[in-house]
Amino acid sequence: MIESRGMSAVTELDLPTLDYVDPEWRGEAFHARLEELRERGWLARAEPVGFFVLDRESASFFLRTPDATFPGTTMLEVQGVSSGPLYERLKGNLLDLDGDEHRRLRRLVQPAFTPPAADRHRSKMRAVLAELLEPVLAGDGRCELVAAVARPYPARMIAAIMGAPASDAERLGRWANLIQGQFDPVRVASELEVLERAAREFQDYAAELLARRREDPGEDLISELIAAEAEGDRLSESECVDLISAVLVGGVDTTQAQLAHAVALFARHPEQWALLRERPELAASAVEEVLRLEPITPFTARLTRTEVEHRDVRFPANTLLFCCAASANRDPNAYERPAEFAIAAERGREKVLTFGAGPHFCLGANLARAELQEALLYLAERVERVELDGEPKLESPLGIYGIASLPVRLVAAP
Repeated sequence: MIESRGMSAVTELDLPTLDYVDPEWRGEAFHARLEELRERGWLARAEPVGFFVLDRESASFFLRTPDATFPGTTMLEVQGVSSGPLYERLKGNLLDLDGDEHRRLRRLVQPAFTPPAADRHRSKMRAVLAELLEPVLAGDGRCELVAAVARPYPARMIAAIMGAPASDAERLGRWANLIQGQFDPVRVASELEVLERAAREFQDYAAELLARRREDPGEDLISELIAAEAEGDRLSESECVDLISAVLVGGVDTTQAQLAHAVALFARHPEQWALLRERPELAASAVEEVLRLEPITPFTARLTRTEVEHRDVRFPANTLLFCCAASANRDPNAYERPAEFAIAAERGREKVLTFGAGPHFCLGANLARAELQEALLYLAERVERVELDGEPKLESPLGIYGIASLPVRLVAAP
């Protein structure tokens, strides 16, 4: 419990500690522990590096405040990684930039990710879904959903948006899954060589793709970046490659993980699946409910630039904070019956924090929402029941909280 009289330094508070590297910390045990901590207060210790921010009000504050920034390279430095391809890739990434430079680069790539831009890809989404799902439905409906659908679907979409050959989608997805491990301290400690090799391979691939598009431009994101350069906004080669890398890594495994969680939730709540089939106009609110209840980015880091005061607590400069969407999205002060999965529930005006907030709000949020909506709509049209065909294998909630395997049976509609 946070107890303070007047202003107290966060380092002086008597706070519970969360063992975030506990291998059992996932699934219902993960949510139960977060709920227990949030009931005790809005802060917990993340030994030895920083603090968890647990309720919606404070998580939103630290995500939005200009006095804190995303600690991209700092997260690697505290783990002893201060050079190499993984570090260099993150150093030039949008996530690690701020101010005018961040606004400039984000402005160049933003037009490809507006709601109208995402809507232009919906027919392609349905075509990809048909290619992936119809062979499953033509059989007995049994599949491992991550390998069969959730992983290849966003990889094929991001390849099309970038202007990469469709045949490269599989390795683009593999690179994205590996590179996102940069935000998981356990993977950085145990798989650094593998992660760095993936970062190096993708940077080389992106440079090659950029060169091909300079010679043969098309209607794709890379060609648009080249056009922006020609119109006077001088992008360096490394800036182009960094932007392409940010789009790939942010646009594949996040959607992959969120779609897998969506199907798992509906398999455990058949009445909600029946409701979606009866009322497909609920697809958008169903996606928001999935994003709220099972966010695949449970923790978004912030590093204070200067001393910050919030709710009678003083946070010194360079305090590392983990804003917890997994508990903020279930905060009873923001949502009624917050632990309930109900796609038609009126959740009010409070936006989920799954995509973050503030200047570093997820660039690909509109595309991800469109991809998830089309996936649920396609499944609702073609699948009468979604059943678990074994226990899902959950990954760690550190970094991207994905599902490694999801055996299901999709019972085709008559």
